[in-house]
Amino acid sequence: MEPKEQLINIILALSKLENPSDKKVQQIFRRFPKNHSGLYSKSEILAYFNERESTKDLKITSTAKKNFLKNIRMKETRTISGVTPVTVLTKPYPCPGTCIFCPNDIRMPKSYLFDEPGAQRAYKNKFDPYAQTYNRLLAYKNIGHPTDKVELIILGGTWTSYPEPYQIWFIKRCFDAMNDFQNNGEDKPYTSKLDLPYSGSKIKDTDSELTYNQLVSQTQLKNRRNKLLEEAEWDDLFQSQRTNETAKSRCVGLVIETRPDEITKRSAIQLRKLGATKIQIGFQSLNDKVLKLNKRGHDVKTTRETVSILRQTGFKIHAHWMPNLYGSDPDMDIKDFKKMFNDKNFRPDELKIYPCSLIAGTSLMDLYKTFRWKPYTEEELLYVLKECIKLTPPYCRITRMVRDIGSQDIVAGNKKTNFRQIVEAQLKKEGAEINEIRSREIRSKEITESDLYLKKIEYETSTSREVFLEYVTKENEIAGYMRLSLPTKPPFIVELKESTIIREIHIYGQSIEIGKQKEGKAQHLGLGKKLIQKALQISKKEGYKKLTVISSVGTREYYRKNNFKEGKLYQFIVIK
Repeated sequence: MEPKEQLINIILALSKLENPSDKKVQQIFRRFPKNHSGLYSKSEILAYFNERESTKDLKITSTAKKNFLKNIRMKETRTISGVTPVTVLTKPYPCPGTCIFCPNDIRMPKSYLFDEPGAQRAYKNKFDPYAQTYNRLLAYKNIGHPTDKVELIILGGTWTSYPEPYQIWFIKRCFDAMNDFQNNGEDKPYTSKLDLPYSGSKIKDTDSELTYNQLVSQTQLKNRRNKLLEEAEWDDLFQSQRTNETAKSRCVGLVIETRPDEITKRSAIQLRKLGATKIQIGFQSLNDKVLKLNKRGHDVKTTRETVSILRQTGFKIHAHWMPNLYGSDPDMDIKDFKKMFNDKNFRPDELKIYPCSLIAGTSLMDLYKTFRWKPYTEEELLYVLKECIKLTPPYCRITRMVRDIGSQDIVAGNKKTNFRQIVEAQLKKEGAEINEIRSREIRSKEITESDLYLKKIEYETSTSREVFLEYVTKENEIAGYMRLSLPTKPPFIVELKESTIIREIHIYGQSIEIGKQKEGKAQHLGLGKKLIQKALQISKKEGYKKLTVISSVGTREYYRKNNFKEGKLYQFIVIK
């Protein structure tokens, strides 16, 4: 049988199935193999489908097409939250921190390990932001995911400690990749023109007695060719941002991570100029004694001040928190977690919970060998994480509960990457109520507007009264929400004077291409526009003169269509 016929047979067979198991899909692949040997990959099948559909040569109904695309898509959960996440890593660079639990792999930016999936992609692309972004989008496209609404997540040590020209260049090149993708007619991976910032021989021969920062400075920062290329001006970035406003792959969210002691009012404004909308910030602990024992380098007061600055700037606050740190215990951890939400100085919007694990080469190893620190047992960790989930309020999303570190890198501590599923299964068995956002997301469920009703949650922070509006089903599944900040403290940015701030509008469901409609999908029920109208009503009632939104570059057009005007760092509507 001709290859063309085999591929058509696979497409037609998949288009007739509704919610098949992986086993059933694989049976179809085996029924129609390649002529000589092996099976067709999903990316090959999808590429052929796209080619034939563009020439109108493949005649299937819209329902059959919908079934095929759903069945061929791999890892649907990657884009089930409404956007397509693209994670990129910065190059290795000296870190201002000296945390005893932090990995010291000099091939990676501080705190990351070579074998982590995102780190592997960064290494293969020579830490080139353009190559990382472009090739990740291509990988998504090849497995059937939309690539037009991108959440760009920039990881790698402490972002704000990198030189400003490097920061500008890095983000500009990410935008350039999004602007070029789907626009240049190329479907081939991009090969970076940069060099790796180090050579393997230099790493091998380096004196192991030196610190991470000394090693990085010696082996990884002497690449003069890269240094000449890794710079850009603000105007260059702004031009790339303007292009992205109407690009086929738009940046609808930009996430940057840093430390509490690296945030000032000036750096917060700079993060906003770069286009950031969400900041990942390492709380790790809210106990000064624990922070000091772990040589974190800052105190709780610094974290408190940082959260205040970020919230006043309108950023979404994504905290990192670590149980099982040196000097803590399960009950102390639960008390610490309660403080995170009971104390109005914190109350993050999102959360990553990373139980401390022992990694070779860290200072924690000495404490482990002398029996001064030990990892929690599985029962202790289960106890702590169960309580954490139960204590998390409905306005917070637990993005991740265990870090994606391979078991080969963990000397002692939890090695089960599916521990979150274990925790949630136990809570379900116990009949416990879970209110955090991720557990309630609507995912791919089809709904109508009549299935939803609007819930309102209000809570106080050190700088504002926060209003969390969410559209939910009667089962409390969340289809969309808005974070509206009503400042109670004068802003340090003039543009935000006498204004409320939309810090986030997020509509759930499988990411759908811009301009496309899908019946029954939350992303196209007009929930975003309804939430904007609610924000205007609340702002007017409370006596504010403006409604401001911390829009991402790729959502500026959307807000313009909803009557928002341009400011220097934000978009706004004057309330009449």
